[in-house]
Amino acid sequence: MSLAVRLLSELIGFPTVSHTSNQEITEWVAKRLASLGFECEQTRYLDGEGVAKFNLIAKRSPHCSTSDSGKLSEPGEDGISANSGEGSVVAPENQMGVAYFCHTDVVPADRWAGPGGKAFQPVLEGNRLYGRGACDMKGSLAAMLAAVEAVKQEDQSAPIWIVCTADEEVGLRGARELVRRSEAYQEIVRHDPLTLIGEPTELQVVYAHKGMSGFRVVSHGRAAHSSTDEGVNANVSMIPLLQTVLELHERVQSDPMLRDDRFDPPTLTFNFGISDHAEATNIVPDRSELWANWRTMPNVDGACLIDDAKAAAEALGLEFRGYSAVAPLETPIDDPALLRMCQLAQQYGADQKPMTVCYATDGAALETLSHRVVCGPGSIRQAHTVDEYIEVESLESGVSLFRDAIQAFAMK
Repeated sequence: MSLAVRLLSELIGFPTVSHTSNQEITEWVAKRLASLGFECEQTRYLDGEGVAKFNLIAKRSPHCSTSDSGKLSEPGEDGISANSGEGSVVAPENQMGVAYFCHTDVVPADRWAGPGGKAFQPVLEGNRLYGRGACDMKGSLAAMLAAVEAVKQEDQSAPIWIVCTADEEVGLRGARELVRRSEAYQEIVRHDPLTLIGEPTELQVVYAHKGMSGFRVVSHGRAAHSSTDEGVNANVSMIPLLQTVLELHERVQSDPMLRDDRFDPPTLTFNFGISDHAEATNIVPDRSELWANWRTMPNVDGACLIDDAKAAAEALGLEFRGYSAVAPLETPIDDPALLRMCQLAQQYGADQKPMTVCYATDGAALETLSHRVVCGPGSIRQAHTVDEYIEVESLESGVSLFRDAIQAFAMK
């Protein structure tokens, strides 16, 4: 069994569904990286349900002072810890350094149907390693850990960062906290290295992905027994708005100004739903809620949809809230770091030209970094499935590609 397979098997064993704490896996990764000479910063925050979540930034400089190398900082009272970074050296101009980003949380696995019957007990069957997170995206983290273990610190000429965030699957909350609160993240921004977001792309190099925007509308009524005329059905005021929403849905499909043909599908993929949360048919619903969202693109944000929906909702006296949840990502297609990654990935079967994807990543929150590239082992088709797996061949190719990237951007 290869190092990457062993590492991934251990990582899968941590049941890091987003509503639980990721403290144990974060500490496991930090200790492993500290043993390889990385300095580590952990930041802690409480999510909306009061659960403690942890982000990790580990850095290995080309030359570190003996006293600082491998030192692990613990979170202080404010949830923040940081190392001084003493002993770092300035990298040659042609070597930017590498900052690898991943998330440690996974989606629920309540309906798991993979081999073995337990989502957090990895099963190696043939050329596939099964388990929740195998593809999205603990496989990528295992590949990077294996890659960096093969790189000697004395051969580095630029820094290597490995960043693990919480809560990517629930709105990129960990990455947003990292950007707001982490001193170590600000150091990455000042250095502006190759930023490698290791999501499963089958090692294809992605330069742009979609974001998300939308709105929510609430209609208020008055609950009562349905046999009386004392209630006010909240759905009555909401029904006229449904015509506007239907028109917006159709407009997204047909308006050429709301398309970007670099993506597949090239539309905003407008989605919506409505609920009055009724639990019994003899109660007049006192609250009706409508939501709508769409996948924004770098040049098409759909702000006009929010404007039209807001005007219609307010004319009906309804409560309206628009939001932009996730920004799209776009790195210039002629970015030298991006093009170099395309060259490296070609030998592992990737296309020569960078591509686009329609899902979002933590990269959306990293707007202060210039050279963002999404690339990692595994296929998005296996992500979030009831029998999630990663092909061992893809995992091992990921190790090789990540090692090549370190060689190209951070080594002598």
